[in-house]
Amino acid sequence: MKQDRPSVRRIAPAVSRRTFLRGVGVTMALPWLESLPTAAATPAAGMDAAVAYPKRFAVLFMGNGINPTHWWAKGAGADLELGRSLQPLEPIKGKINVINGLFNKTATGQGIHPAMTGNLLSGVPIQRGAIIHGGISVDQVLANHVGQETLQPSMVLACEQPMTGYHETNFSNAYSSHISWQSADSPVPNEMYPSLAFDSLFENRGSLRNVSVLDRVKEQAEKLGRRISSTDRTKLEEYLASVRSVERGIERMRDDKAKAEDRARDRGRPVFTMKRPDNGLPEDLRDHARLMCDIIALGFQTDKTRVASLLLARDLSYLYYPFLDVRDGHHGASHNDTSDGYERIARFHLSQLAYLAKRLDEMPEGDGTVLDHSCLMFLSNMWSGTKHDNSKVPIITAGGLGGTLKTGRVLDYRDAGDDNRKLCSLYLGLMDRMGVKLDHFGDADSRLAQL
Repeated sequence: MKQDRPSVRRIAPAVSRRTFLRGVGVTMALPWLESLPTAAATPAAGMDAAVAYPKRFAVLFMGNGINPTHWWAKGAGADLELGRSLQPLEPIKGKINVINGLFNKTATGQGIHPAMTGNLLSGVPIQRGAIIHGGISVDQVLANHVGQETLQPSMVLACEQPMTGYHETNFSNAYSSHISWQSADSPVPNEMYPSLAFDSLFENRGSLRNVSVLDRVKEQAEKLGRRISSTDRTKLEEYLASVRSVERGIERMRDDKAKAEDRARDRGRPVFTMKRPDNGLPEDLRDHARLMCDIIALGFQTDKTRVASLLLARDLSYLYYPFLDVRDGHHGASHNDTSDGYERIARFHLSQLAYLAKRLDEMPEGDGTVLDHSCLMFLSNMWSGTKHDNSKVPIITAGGLGGTLKTGRVLDYRDAGDDNRKLCSLYLGLMDRMGVKLDHFGDADSRLAQL
């Protein structure tokens, strides 16, 4: 049965306050510079001041659940206490929400793994067999709206290659490999190569890939630096330095990808069939994840995109973690989810949320930061990998969406009843705050209480 798209009532966007640097084949939006007068420096009468800044949304996913023993939080605000797995969030705990007890009812009772993942961000029943069918994901609904105002409607990134074929439950492994879906029958392709994600963000094409983005805008940046206040000049210098730092990492990754393509050509096989690092992906997963987070941060800061997803470890993940002293691969380790090793795996992936959130929180924007105007959401497709239990899923959000989302809380819906603990009710509430008003989404037609 085809899923009809709910009607969308759009809210008119605020006037942009961006300053741009333009060079050969590249346009770079800069952070807000308060000393440059613009048409929207003062919001129009009756407009909330927070509306002058764009709101952003990103989802980070780790498959196969977490360590249930150490995934907890209690208290509120400055007194919020975090379990061992959540410790990476300690520096920003006043800007997070730990949400307990939500679930995706249409993903229960259908079998393990793909059936628990394929509609995690849509809430639409998925289909077994050769023809994949589900629903558009929440990030792509947002991309269809706010993406009209940016170079890229969304970034869809991944640190692990997708699988082909079918699971024993007769669901396509495509459901396990993708969380972002642009339509009922089409996932958005995952970009796994940091160099390609960066090049897309900064319009690098052909020979321009060999020329620094900053060199192409250097002259204009120097002229701008002479016109702005000392405070804004510092902000500009920090921003350009952060771009260059990421660019250096990308240059190494671009060289590795070119060598991988040569190896694949010599062996007469597609590069995607080779294992890392032969396939040109970073050998160290820590480098890969951090670069992807850096690219999202730059995308948000430069307003190249306002929507992103990052699949850190897919469902049925084959990732290995020698730097965590864990011998088993991700999926195998999840079958002993209360072990210290799997706790370290869960904490490692959550630390990517913490890293991205702290990066955004270090970017001033008006009277707050880019994080204050964003919502980052971390989740998995199940609670317990040992039991394959998705009767509830772990969720953490970071950021306040321009003051519309209260933070520093633990929200518990475990005893609220099935109709009152739907993931899609959370998505409806978040989309409201992003300016996208839906009558219903997935299996929900009401907003999550107390959000």
